[in-house]
Amino acid sequence: MSSSTDETTARLAASASASASADALEIFADVLAKSEEEALGDDFYSRLCEGITRCTAMARIVIFRYDSARRRVYAAGSYGVDVDLFADYYFTAESAPLAMRALAEDRVLELTSDLTEQLPAEYVERLGARTVVCTPISARGRWMGVILSDRGGDEATLSDGEREVLWILGKMAALAAMARAATRQYERAVQLEARIDLARELHESVIQRLFGISLALSGDQPLDEQARRRCADELQQALSELRNAIQRPLGRSLRRTNTTLVEEVARLRHEHPDLGIVVDGDDGLVVPGGLEALAQSVLAEAIRNALKHAHPTRVGVHTELRDGAFVLEVTNDGAGGRPAGIAGMGLRLANFEALQAGGLLEFGARDGGNWQVRLVVPHGEEDAPR
Repeated sequence: MSSSTDETTARLAASASASASADALEIFADVLAKSEEEALGDDFYSRLCEGITRCTAMARIVIFRYDSARRRVYAAGSYGVDVDLFADYYFTAESAPLAMRALAEDRVLELTSDLTEQLPAEYVERLGARTVVCTPISARGRWMGVILSDRGGDEATLSDGEREVLWILGKMAALAAMARAATRQYERAVQLEARIDLARELHESVIQRLFGISLALSGDQPLDEQARRRCADELQQALSELRNAIQRPLGRSLRRTNTTLVEEVARLRHEHPDLGIVVDGDDGLVVPGGLEALAQSVLAEAIRNALKHAHPTRVGVHTELRDGAFVLEVTNDGAGGRPAGIAGMGLRLANFEALQAGGLLEFGARDGGNWQVRLVVPHGEEDAPR
């Protein structure tokens, strides 16, 4: 009798587990399909939060994940709570021992007491949470974030089925993040291949033509009319091929950004309080549409350059729209005593990004022991900020 009961219990548990797995797979597939059909890739994590509420009793959900581009943990999506509540919040692994433990142990953890000791006090206060469930977003040893959820006041214990669904969805979210990273790696490989093809094309066409012209011109005998015409034709052809080649983008392709220069300045100010980052000017930071990614990239490189080559106590960030051009200036007071012309490779690469946008990046020492990075990019009326 006992053996039969045990077998029945085991079958029921296996059936419940299979059902939970099927629910998780169906929800994840539905989230992916809707994001793809409606071109809402940036809304993926909020849709995933919504999906979690359909198969668990969770009422409020926030997904925090690490963004390598921003170099910070941020709220990627939410349901039942406004994600903007965490727009100015800096979530770190050190401030959330519960998240670290869930990731290290690779399991869903439920916390019912001492919340402020295991999670940032700001998170607990903003949500008024009393019971928090933490789900790891990890795969193959890579930690990518966590799903924090609660029942919105209901303190019922998490069921085994809900725990399994959350764990599976955390794994799927991690796999989705890895797939996106792999896609970006593929895009970079395609760009590298294009550059190699460009170098080969220039060598086989332009360089060969110029080499032939140099041989003709280096001879001891004077050129006759036909030879001169041939050299002129070859030179014109080489110029035409070179002109077509340099019209291709040679700089790094900028990734689309979901943040703003204002938010990036706030993040860097929080991350490097000793730099004294301030916004110069009375109009704040204004960036035309389409130039956010470039402006943020230049700012990040300017800050890295200051950290590596100087010891500033004040970093001023200034933007303006002047004479049909967008101007970004990042000035630090740590240039005293540094060799003239020292700049990181990142700034030199950022110059290619500026050229690709039709702009110019200048950097160097200024009066008063200052070092300035200055970006100037033309913009039209349609690009003006709204």
